[in-house]
Amino acid sequence: MNELNGYLQVGNGPVKVLAMSGWFGEAADWSVMANAFDPDLFTIVSFDYRGYGRSRHLSGEFTFEESANDAMRLVNHLGWDRFSLIGHSMGGVAIQRLMLVAGGRVEKMVAVTAVPACSARMDAQRLAMFESAVTEQAKREFIINFSTGSRLPATWVRQVAQRSMESSTPAAFGAYLKQWATVDFSELVQGNETPVKVLVGEYDPTLNTDLMQRTWLSWYPNSSMETLANSGHYPMFEVPLALAAAIQEFLRQS
Repeated sequence: MNELNGYLQVGNGPVKVLAMSGWFGEAADWSVMANAFDPDLFTIVSFDYRGYGRSRHLSGEFTFEESANDAMRLVNHLGWDRFSLIGHSMGGVAIQRLMLVAGGRVEKMVAVTAVPACSARMDAQRLAMFESAVTEQAKREFIINFSTGSRLPATWVRQVAQRSMESSTPAAFGAYLKQWATVDFSELVQGNETPVKVLVGEYDPTLNTDLMQRTWLSWYPNSSMETLANSGHYPMFEVPLALAAAIQEFLRQS
């Protein structure tokens, strides 16, 4: 049997939730947010992709089809029948791929400053700049600073970039980029009736309300959107309690 991906769990409640991180992220990024959930109502499991965090030693193709199969193996191991999904940034691509293979077992999805199913649609020049971040920490710092509105402490930006360098392999980091930056599978999700909550950061310059209106909200008929004040692209760091409150409210709705 294939080895399970690494994960962290908070709570043991009946509402099961799987959280999938962004390009610079890992499972531990969700810890402050997850600890704000009612542990008697929610079980929050944060997942590490192959080549990341607690799964850093796992090799593979580093595709989101692969991560969807890995995540299904994990939720089956945990004994979950129905579950909801949270995806941050490239994790938005990951949760949609998982939804497509889950066979109706996904109850709700939360898209946190999340890349839509059409990908980031990067042109060659922009993709090349992002590819340089595979080996250059300074480029990671530039991207993190820009995506949070160039308003947060440089020390924090540097720490996030350094942690991402340490917690992911270059092979995985580079391969996932090409997936979320260029691969369009939007025709597979259009009209999907899964309830979706789209959360946008007030200072996120790219994954903004206009883009979300044209993608997530256009394709999912049961979707709604909320803007998180005083946050850029990383609300699990910038406003973790407000993020937890917004997600809990959505997941509690019947």
